[in-house]
Amino acid sequence: MTQFDSGRDDRPPRQGRLQTVARGLAYATALLAAVVGAGAYLLPPSLWRGPTRAQTPPPRAQFLIKQGERIYVPPGSPLRNKLVIAPVAVKEIRRKLALPAVVEVDPTRTVKVLSPVAGQVVDVAIQVGARVAQGDMLAVIESGDLAQAFADQDKARAAQKLAKQTLDRLLGLEKTHAISVKDRELAQNDLAQAEAELARAEQRLRAMSVSPDQKAGSRLPLKALAAGSVIDLQLAPGAYINDITTPVMTIANLETIWVTANVAEKDSALVGKGESAEVVFTAYPGEVFKGQVFFVSDVLDPDTRRTKVRIAFPNPATRLKPNMFAIVTLLAAKQSLPAIPTTALVLRDETDQVFMEVAPWTFEARSVRINALQGDEAAVEDGIRVGDRIVVTGGVLLND
Repeated sequence: MTQFDSGRDDRPPRQGRLQTVARGLAYATALLAAVVGAGAYLLPPSLWRGPTRAQTPPPRAQFLIKQGERIYVPPGSPLRNKLVIAPVAVKEIRRKLALPAVVEVDPTRTVKVLSPVAGQVVDVAIQVGARVAQGDMLAVIESGDLAQAFADQDKARAAQKLAKQTLDRLLGLEKTHAISVKDRELAQNDLAQAEAELARAEQRLRAMSVSPDQKAGSRLPLKALAAGSVIDLQLAPGAYINDITTPVMTIANLETIWVTANVAEKDSALVGKGESAEVVFTAYPGEVFKGQVFFVSDVLDPDTRRTKVRIAFPNPATRLKPNMFAIVTLLAAKQSLPAIPTTALVLRDETDQVFMEVAPWTFEARSVRINALQGDEAAVEDGIRVGDRIVVTGGVLLND
């Protein structure tokens, strides 16, 4: 059979052929990716990670190394240029204590005035703060006790006079043997008793500050027994005195006064009798009074935990008055103690510490107890010794 051309083209169109080729390429690409991915897991990491970047440079030199309680600053550490190390030196310290104080009267120059009798106050001739001289009138008291004392004296005088007259008469009769010796002895005994009773009555008046020879009465003048200033008064006209053991006023001689300060227990060992003291009174801020400690109490107050220290000052013009406030500066005895700059101190857990060099560039924290601070130096009481090498600058850099 003869083949002939029918005139039809049976090949797919051009666009269809291109799509077929694209699908083939995509399939081949996916297959290749799967094969490569599977092979990557079978290769060593050094091959499948690909090329790496340049290696990370080595770390910088360490600042410090902790070795238990010690701290080592290695070579090359920038800290070596920031730390200053110096030996501990000894220094003579004279500590100053600034303490609040108050002016007090000298109790050995103070008189508590008592009324010798009970009674009613008729008049008061003085007031608080007034100056009085010895013998000055202070008050007048109307007292029944005084009137009774004068009456007792009068009776005693009468009895003594009668007993003496009786004895004189019997002595005359004894010369004529008209009486017995017994009668004369009885009369002598009566006279002795009368004289003793008179002496007792007169002494009672003297105890009331009244002369037995003055005119009898019921008003007692209360007079000053010593010169000074009235610093307390418990009398008023019309008041009645019942208890004669209670002071009605206080008179103090202010020619010498005391300045009393209270020293804390921890500082009490620094103050002794004879130590120098400077006092500035609130009333005279621009004036410094210099004196010496004349009394340090042997007793510690259980409530305040303080010891009383007193300085005496002459006060002829009465410039210093009781209850004035003052600031006392006590100069304690000199002490030789290790001294360090305050820059060496590092506060840690509320404790002062320093870093001591125990080996070259090896340090250890040491707790210290500070005795006193003076300017930019600290006197150390315990924790380090003279000659120890410590960090005086930059210690805070070692405190983590």
